Amino acid sequence: MKGFRRLAGITLAASIALVAVGGLVRASGSGEGCGPGKGDTWPLCVGGVLPPLEYHALIEFSHRLLAAILVGLTGALVVWAYRRLRDRRDLVRGSVAAAAIVVAQAALGAIVVEEDTEKYLVAVHFAAAMVLVGALTWLFVRSFDLSREGDDSGKASRLAMLTRALAAGAFALLVVGAYARGSNASLVFLDWPLMQHSLIPPLGGPATTMFLHRLLALGTGILTACVLMQARKQWCPPIIRKIAWLAVGMLALQILAGAANVLTRLTPWAMVLHVTTSALVWTSVVALATVAGTVARQATTAAVQEALPTSARGQIAAYFQLMKPRIIVLLLITTVPAMVLAAGRVPSVFLMAATLLGGTLAAGSANAINCYIDRDIDMLMRRTRRRPVPAHRVTPDHALEFGFALGAVAFFFMAIVVNLLAAFLAVSAIFFYVFVYTMWLKRRTDQNIVIGGAAGAVPALVGWAAVTGHVGIPAVMLFSIIFVWTPPHFWALAMKYEKDYAAAGVPMMPVVRGREDTVTQILIYSLALVLVTLAMYPLANMGQIYLASATTLGGIFVFKALKLKRSQDQADAWKLFKYSILYLALLFAAVAVDRLAG
Repeated sequence: MKGFRRLAGITLAASIALVAVGGLVRASGSGEGCGPGKGDTWPLCVGGVLPPLEYHALIEFSHRLLAAILVGLTGALVVWAYRRLRDRRDLVRGSVAAAAIVVAQAALGAIVVEEDTEKYLVAVHFAAAMVLVGALTWLFVRSFDLSREGDDSGKASRLAMLTRALAAGAFALLVVGAYARGSNASLVFLDWPLMQHSLIPPLGGPATTMFLHRLLALGTGILTACVLMQARKQWCPPIIRKIAWLAVGMLALQILAGAANVLTRLTPWAMVLHVTTSALVWTSVVALATVAGTVARQATTAAVQEALPTSARGQIAAYFQLMKPRIIVLLLITTVPAMVLAAGRVPSVFLMAATLLGGTLAAGSANAINCYIDRDIDMLMRRTRRRPVPAHRVTPDHALEFGFALGAVAFFFMAIVVNLLAAFLAVSAIFFYVFVYTMWLKRRTDQNIVIGGAAGAVPALVGWAAVTGHVGIPAVMLFSIIFVWTPPHFWALAMKYEKDYAAAGVPMMPVVRGREDTVTQILIYSLALVLVTLAMYPLANMGQIYLASATTLGGIFVFKALKLKRSQDQADAWKLFKYSILYLALLFAAVAVDRLAG
């Protein structure tokens, strides 16, 4: 194992060096030092294997040479793991994955050269480099003996979740930073740390990209501080504490390097330092998440050893159910009409299919992570105890990893195939649903679904942004309709399963305030829903078909809410819940038909 660990460490160092030299290529303008302008084809350099003694050619050649060395090192990892560590299937699979990522990254590098370093490709190429660094970091850390008796599975699982969230935030930070570099947005704000002498500058174009980058830096810093506070607790292993401090130091250095980029007006040394520290931040964060995840896995050994479905079909079905497909269908119902409204016609089939697929992956990601977090209360509720995690058909860790994988694929797929704004909106819904609703509000307040409902309203924004590349007033109105629709829809469901929520200790409105207050709130929100749908008529320039549909459907909604107000009966609550689903589908269908007819 020591030999494999040493080789993994060398390969990791080579990958970080490759990132650093890639930064030098970008900073020095050497991207075409061996490229198309020189009249040859990648991977050659100015017509030959060896470069001429010319500044830009040597820099670009050194980048290609490091990439070739890295291909060889990852190949050696695969051979070593396959021949000597077959009992460690995780290391074998990780080595194969790293080798595949290296090949993919090299192919992306060739495309970047051919396409004259187009900004989207620059970001994707850098993202692939970070995925490689992360995979090699995981291999290196996993090659150590991390065995430890888990004495508090709850705390260990929460820390693992927090470190994985930190890794996701750090990855988003780095990719947006790469996109900012590729789109020449690095110097859009020259008064660091302010932005045009303000904390929230006028947005649009490159300013939006750089504002998002700094916002992600702030969020990553907050998450890092939270992890460090947890790591300082007595129960936490010392190794996690040490890596957390390393992550804090690397992040501070990266922020200073980012400031140097602005203050020195992108001098090469500052750019190279910023890119290199980015890789070091990512390495420390992935190492932290790997160790924390291993500790949490050992602390929940009993759960991991539960019986799992043996057939491939059973496993596929279990993972599919993690995505909560019925909920996803409801969300997608709101996406296509928003696209039709934005386009004024039926958009291209390809764009609709890509947006729906990306939205499905994003919603599935949020739902799978929700299944991981809520596995304790899902076990106590009749409605949810058959879900894959409480039913022991999927282990908690696998559910979480599946959720993160879906989210990552959703973001990159939509960013490449649809557009970057749609991708960020889809991922923002994941973060809001997981952190704001599931982790913060759901178990603390009876207003959880009022605020948390914003996550379910985002698909309307995604659909609009997929067509237009921005968010307009009609999209905001569609978002508002879903936002106001969510409380009466969900409270009606909560009335039917009131005893379940009480047993699980979830402070839903019927449990905390009783039925009388709940039905009153349902009626109030139903009336507000009708007002919002009618307000859309002038604000979004809708036609008579929409107005008639909104009035009729809204009238039925209020009638059913009034009937529930009088009876306070679970049967009437269930009827309102089922109608609310039909209501949303028909209303958004009316939006599409109205625009097409107009």
